Amino acid sequence: MSACVPTRAADPNRTERTHPPHSPPPHGPRRFRIAGADVSASIAVFLIALPLSLGIALATGAPLQAGLVAAAVGGLVAGRLGGSPLQVSGPAAGLTVVTADLIQRYGWRTTCAITVLAGLAQLGLGCLRVARGALAVSPAIVHGMLAGIGVTIAVAQLHIVLGGTPQSSVPDNLRALPAQLADMRPAAVSVSVLTLALLLLWPRLPGRAGRLLRKVPAALVAVAGASVAAALAGLRLPKVDLPSWSNHALAGLPEGPVLGIVAAVLTTTLVCSVQSLLGAVAVDKLVAGRPGLSARVRRSDLDRELLGQGAANIVSGSLGGLPIAGVAVRTSANVHAGAVSRNSTMLHGVLVVIAALLMVPILELIPLASLAALVMAVGIQMVSLHHIRTVTRHREVWVYAVTTLGVVSLGVLEGVALGIAMAVGVALHRLTRTRITHEETEGVHHVHVRGQLTFLAVPRLSRALHQVPHGADTVVELDGSFMDHAAYETLQDWQKTHTAQGGTVEITGRHPGIRISEPQALTGCRCRPWTPWRNHQCDRTQSAPPSRDDPGGTDRTAPDPKGTGGVSGHELARGISAFQRNTAPLVRSELARLAREGQRPSQLFLTCADSRLVTSMITSSGPGDLFVVRNVGNLVPRPGEESGDDSVAAAIEYAVDVLQVRSITVCGHSGCGAMQALLNSDPGGARTPLKRWLRHGLPSLERMADDSLPWGRLAGRAPEDAVEQLCLTNVIQQLEHLRAHDSVARALDEGSLELHGMYFHVGEAEAYLLTETDGGGVFDRVREADLTA
Repeated sequence: MSACVPTRAADPNRTERTHPPHSPPPHGPRRFRIAGADVSASIAVFLIALPLSLGIALATGAPLQAGLVAAAVGGLVAGRLGGSPLQVSGPAAGLTVVTADLIQRYGWRTTCAITVLAGLAQLGLGCLRVARGALAVSPAIVHGMLAGIGVTIAVAQLHIVLGGTPQSSVPDNLRALPAQLADMRPAAVSVSVLTLALLLLWPRLPGRAGRLLRKVPAALVAVAGASVAAALAGLRLPKVDLPSWSNHALAGLPEGPVLGIVAAVLTTTLVCSVQSLLGAVAVDKLVAGRPGLSARVRRSDLDRELLGQGAANIVSGSLGGLPIAGVAVRTSANVHAGAVSRNSTMLHGVLVVIAALLMVPILELIPLASLAALVMAVGIQMVSLHHIRTVTRHREVWVYAVTTLGVVSLGVLEGVALGIAMAVGVALHRLTRTRITHEETEGVHHVHVRGQLTFLAVPRLSRALHQVPHGADTVVELDGSFMDHAAYETLQDWQKTHTAQGGTVEITGRHPGIRISEPQALTGCRCRPWTPWRNHQCDRTQSAPPSRDDPGGTDRTAPDPKGTGGVSGHELARGISAFQRNTAPLVRSELARLAREGQRPSQLFLTCADSRLVTSMITSSGPGDLFVVRNVGNLVPRPGEESGDDSVAAAIEYAVDVLQVRSITVCGHSGCGAMQALLNSDPGGARTPLKRWLRHGLPSLERMADDSLPWGRLAGRAPEDAVEQLCLTNVIQQLEHLRAHDSVARALDEGSLELHGMYFHVGEAEAYLLTETDGGGVFDRVREADLTA
């Protein structure tokens, strides 16, 4: 989610720093700087992009200069406007088959026009903010599409490797392959073999010297080595031919059948968008793998990325370039080379422009066979064994196979359509395929339901349930994630009848002991999940309507022995009684398991002691999930400054070293009384226990007063007041205190621990996660789409 930097609101407590009119700013003009890491990363990406761009242009049948145009535009336009700062865009191997087909059908100028129209379509989709909808496509379809494209590329380039010319389709290329093998040209084959050998062996060079040499990209070494060898051997081979830029063909008006043009635009838009969005999600994972980088680079804004890709395709098509998408190889190289901002992507585009203008004589020494071998290797790598194993493990191998074969045999759009149809068929099959078994073990009857429980399975469910004798102890295990109304009614009706006849019924979920259903007749309660903590009691009789002083409608008819006029001491006893009666039967078996196995929480959750902050509610967690530390102001004293406040440090050490939690979250909240007290604190006066504790929040107060740091932002807006600003700043400051603890620093260095900042707005019931720390911090809303992408 993008966040605009807000303008600071006027604050009477802040002293404005002014300088005489017409005088220069106190710190001088702001200079544009490029980090050294971005410069080195841009060079590494440029060295990879240069040969690949030429090779992809060769594979599509486009003018070779079109690859350079697309690489430059992808770096400059998509790099500047896109929503994924470290993603590198340019001509992608995944677009090779689509572009080659368009050039063969409509010619180069119309293909450029189709690229422009596809860019406009991407702009429209970006404005509609539907980017995350593309992620709903099954990964098996995406991987199958890329694998089919990879096979098509590899088979076509094999002909050029052998010294021939590829045909228009995979079946034609396969039929022509025997004749091509009989008539192969040794010079082309030798250059291609040398290119492939260098590609394979260069990343495996051993020793210290090998580590230094491996910093040079293998693609550049392979093409350069093959070109030098061909020149020294005097081999006569077709080479790169870059005509004068004055003769470069630009986009023209689309010519051809309207339906064909529309289908071409849709296909180009689909492939460009899906590949770019998946690449942006992958970039976030790569960035998360570098703890030092994740604090500096914000998460990808997918809608903005789609807008940036659309703008880049419009510019590339207009200038006679290939279609543009995010490229995984170059992006991975960019991140691993140490890039820290979008400047690396843009600088690589500048280097491509310089090479296209000044390095033409050198580029024309490259044999086409070497470029073909390079692109063929890329095509082979697109058929990933890891992806095949993954889809097989998730029982989607048929979707993958149908999509791959469809792309190879019919085309990209047709193959994807077949894959979607297959995915729908598999989903329907899973929905209707339900296995229901009944067995008796040690006098207990077990009815096990595997799969989704819909009305189609009701006859089999009823048959299995009626095999259970009257009065028997029964366990119904539901191993699925969905149960419709018909199945629910069948199960509940049988349960009521069976218990009325003296039997017992326990309904469990995927894990033994976690009960997922309970007959409502046992409790007579139809409360919503949120009512218990609103002082709602199902067994009370409300004697008076809610008043202004009692908005929750609390029953105040119980005796009040202390005469306070408020909630009596009996409320606690009534709450415990309600727990024993309604909740304990649901959680008893799970708590028994935790008692046997001990606690194994995955997170340390450090938050404020404020009574309005219910950690289990806002995190949807249960027993054993969170190791919770609560104190006034969610403060983390810095090591060495505790002066008797060792409790928090001890909890951190125990959680990290003993419980081995995988993440620590510091959660602040709106309207924090501790932060209000910190703002209003008087340096003098008595040193009460509260004041002594709040001194650990003074660094947060100093951080907020530092004018060199930007203010924190909450979902793109400025904080409402100074208290909210301090609450946000305090979360960021306490995360820094956490990093100073030895156990935390050690776990962070090992990569076994993550730190997260969180803010809960009580009045809005809205949770925000810290997504960017640029000194001030950006807190964005937590949405399910952000977590599933």
